[in-house]
Amino acid sequence: MSGFDRIIVVDWSASKVPSPKKPSPDAIWMAVHYAGTTVCTYHRTRHDLIIELCAQIDDALSKGERVLAGSDFPFGYPLGFARAVNGSDDPLALWADLAVRIQDGADNANNRFDVARDLNAMFLGVGPFWGCPAALADADLPAKGSARHGHGMPERRKIEVMIPSAQPCWKLYTTGSVGSQALLGIARLQALRDRYGAALSVSPFQAPDTSIVLAEVYPSLLADDVAALQGADEIKDSAQVRVLADALAGLPSDLLDALLCEGDTQEGWILGVGHETALRAGLNNQPPPLKNDCFALPSGIDWTPVDAALSDLRTRLGPVVGTQSIAVADALDRIVAQDIIAVRAHPPLPNTAVDGYGFAGGRGDGLHRLALVPEQMTAGTRPDVQVPAGQAIRILTGAALPDGVNTVVLQEDVKRNGDSIVFYGPLKDGANTRKAGEDVKTGDVVAQEGRRLTPADLALLSAVGVSKVKVRARLRVGVLSTGDELVAAGASAGPGQIYDANRPMLLSLIARMGHVAVDLGQVRDDRAALSARLDDAAADVDVILTSGGASAGDEDHVSALLNEAGSMALWRIAIKPGRPLALGMWRGKPVFGLPGNPVAAMVCTLVFAAPAFAQMAGGTWRTPMGFDVPSAFEKRKKPGRREYLRARIRDGRVEVFASEGSGRISGLSWAEGLVELPDGALHVKPGDPVRFIPWSGFGV
Repeated sequence: MSGFDRIIVVDWSASKVPSPKKPSPDAIWMAVHYAGTTVCTYHRTRHDLIIELCAQIDDALSKGERVLAGSDFPFGYPLGFARAVNGSDDPLALWADLAVRIQDGADNANNRFDVARDLNAMFLGVGPFWGCPAALADADLPAKGSARHGHGMPERRKIEVMIPSAQPCWKLYTTGSVGSQALLGIARLQALRDRYGAALSVSPFQAPDTSIVLAEVYPSLLADDVAALQGADEIKDSAQVRVLADALAGLPSDLLDALLCEGDTQEGWILGVGHETALRAGLNNQPPPLKNDCFALPSGIDWTPVDAALSDLRTRLGPVVGTQSIAVADALDRIVAQDIIAVRAHPPLPNTAVDGYGFAGGRGDGLHRLALVPEQMTAGTRPDVQVPAGQAIRILTGAALPDGVNTVVLQEDVKRNGDSIVFYGPLKDGANTRKAGEDVKTGDVVAQEGRRLTPADLALLSAVGVSKVKVRARLRVGVLSTGDELVAAGASAGPGQIYDANRPMLLSLIARMGHVAVDLGQVRDDRAALSARLDDAAADVDVILTSGGASAGDEDHVSALLNEAGSMALWRIAIKPGRPLALGMWRGKPVFGLPGNPVAAMVCTLVFAAPAFAQMAGGTWRTPMGFDVPSAFEKRKKPGRREYLRARIRDGRVEVFASEGSGRISGLSWAEGLVELPDGALHVKPGDPVRFIPWSGFGV
């Protein structure tokens, strides 16, 4: 087996009480890199972490996938400790012993100091474990390391000598106390060994060729990279596990397999030590986070023209998703992450374009007679036949040209007489043949970075020998509706309530764009509830799309929360329908706050979100594709705003919906696209050309 489908990195905590409800530092954080995307989650207890970790593993096993799960505590102890405790040098026998000794409750309450005290009692002198609250210290478990003596154990493992900043496994209390994490964490990981049996192995103690591999990691190994890639409001613990998961996921599978086999098979090892350069290379596959002030407008900006808003979005937004390698057969609609190069020329050899007879050189006017060689060339056969000068060979469409053949005469133009053929010229030299590589040469770029692959692209890639391609992970777009007035379709609606039309519309638009549409539901006009929903969304999606609450009123909670987060930019765009577009960052994820009216929400999604999302997904910026059509309507337009009218084409002319009201949803269903009217004043008369953009022109 080679390669992992999921990379999990966990920053454990040895706290004796649950961590705060609000995501906090020095707590338990888990990063899961899956399908090119890394999601970080916060866990208040080890019990909750194990539930989520098992859920990830169970889901992977059900799909036939492999999992690498890294934990940031020592998997082993200095040489001699395991034998002193249970009479064996087998570190996994020590795991089983510690699992029996440790009691770790669902509320994080545990007996780690008692266990350390009992273990110390097995050694002469005092130690090796140390560190505990002063009230718990005694002759067997000192509060300070300087009080130890005569226990006979090395202070550090070999791997910890190589990394001076790594803490020794004997320290149980205060900053850097990985000793407590190890005692409690090993017991938890032993439970995974018991649960999954032969499907799980522990690196480097066992061969890492199972469906589940556990490995010891050290997120601070890439401290400089973490500092550079940490989001403006991202907690460091979260950034550390995210960056390391990305780095491991970016390694070539054969190199990662080799690293898992490195290290001391009794003391344990930290995955990737000595290979920091390779880990950093893996990070090149992951985009940097967007800045918290990504959408800030220059001072003095009031009404923003549509083209200026689009230009700003194009300049400020880059890819926010990672990359993955997939089979060409699975690559339809995926976005190319790096130029795809032809492995083989197409066609690979000179061949015939028709059924006929092949020979060397052209022929002039008049009748020509050529003797036939007995062989026949068909597509797929090796051209190892030599055709003598003045002779011909029967050859069928697609067959490679054998030596002595560079011209083919159509069989319809030939009369065959036994072992010879006759035909009339003239016939050009090289007629009815294809040159090797005349379509694509080996080494040619056949699909550029940023291209969204089509069925025709898959045919081309297959023809030139490409079997796997590096693509962007699919952009995950969360769609959230806000407002007290909303109820879900099918529910009972009060007199002042309306059914939520925006969410199903926006979810389907996102799916049509080729992204993963994530339904975030709807939330009432409650700031705390909205904040909590945005927190959950930021841990699961790459970008958040909301409708409603995006202006500056008392109940516009989306813009209010973005203001509180210090990332709000209310773009008053000179557009009809639309105008207010609330843009900001929430826990490192961009938020697009749309107007609540369905027509305005759809128009703003097509005009602004569609090209922005394409670029965030790693694709190229998409300008809507429209064309001029004679008008079937008359309209006078004032200067100052760009207008979009619901429209359709009938009898070669474009007609518009009778009402321009942005609450008239029926007009969206009636329409087949939009008429775009420019910013300036305009009087459109019947027959005048206007720009019509069909829905497909927006990529939906």
